[in-house]
Amino acid sequence: MAEPIRVVVTGAAGQIAYSLLYSIAKGDVFGKDQPIILILLDIPPMLPVLDGVVMELQDCALPLLREVIPTDKVEVGFKDIDAAILVGSMPRKEGMERKDLLKANVAIFKTQGQALDKYAKKTVKVLVVGNPANTNCLIASKSAPSIPKENFSCLTRLDHNRACSQVAMRCGVSSDSVKNVIIWGNHSSTQYPDVHHAKVNLNGAEVSAYDAVKNDAWLRGDFISTVQQRGAAVIKARKLSSAMSAAKAICDHMRDIWFGTKEGEFISMGVYAAGNSYGIPEDLIYSFPIQIKNKTWKVVDGLPVNDFSRAKMDATAAELVEERDTAMDFLSQ
Repeated sequence: MAEPIRVVVTGAAGQIAYSLLYSIAKGDVFGKDQPIILILLDIPPMLPVLDGVVMELQDCALPLLREVIPTDKVEVGFKDIDAAILVGSMPRKEGMERKDLLKANVAIFKTQGQALDKYAKKTVKVLVVGNPANTNCLIASKSAPSIPKENFSCLTRLDHNRACSQVAMRCGVSSDSVKNVIIWGNHSSTQYPDVHHAKVNLNGAEVSAYDAVKNDAWLRGDFISTVQQRGAAVIKARKLSSAMSAAKAICDHMRDIWFGTKEGEFISMGVYAAGNSYGIPEDLIYSFPIQIKNKTWKVVDGLPVNDFSRAKMDATAAELVEERDTAMDFLSQ
């Protein structure tokens, strides 16, 4: 049996973590023969809730779960960890400006980045989920200069999964019959779900998404807005934000980092934009089409981009530049 790996989840008393922790502890993410030590980090008022989560994890009697450590201290939470899943962030409250939200989150992710820098393994893989995820990820990375920028990514897999599912439902096929959709840019309502390079398996034959769907107006209109606004639609219906689907996307993202993407397929994740071939400003965390091998990701280069896509890719980049500049002002204060 392998040595246990140490995995921290922040915001561990929250509802996304509640759906996520069981999947990690039973081996869905890091492998069915990989023992795990789970560290659950949250703010002091949530510690009593964390105790309940610990009890439940113990009561699951999961053979891979070697230890569960609840804590409100970053020096405990980030000590010698192999993977960090940063779910906790300041949620947007009613009447709150996006700028106020950014300011609060800069403080959180600066602290967590510094703690990663000081206590975590230099090989740690860091996934930022808490919104605004791209900019929070950038701040965490900048606050952890001794950890390679390539080790940081943010979650756009939920948007990717939403896009796959919408196309699959439209074509009357299962979601695993759709591959190579792309989420470009920010995990926000400016993101661009792109199916120009996507393939759909129809009765054993791979056809382009545009040929499979046979409705260009939908693919350029309602499909895009549905994926962009899906989070808000879930909140409106459920009175709570996406939890089950977010947890599933986190598992998909981390599993692909650990075990790689399938041959000939790419997925979407927010990564450091340096050296990209798509003309995206370099000092951003931006969602690209990604392939992963040996725990190392690379952007899929050279995909043709038409004028329709170019405009949307640039619009979401512009929003990220503005977010970054505001966040950097707060960071320097």
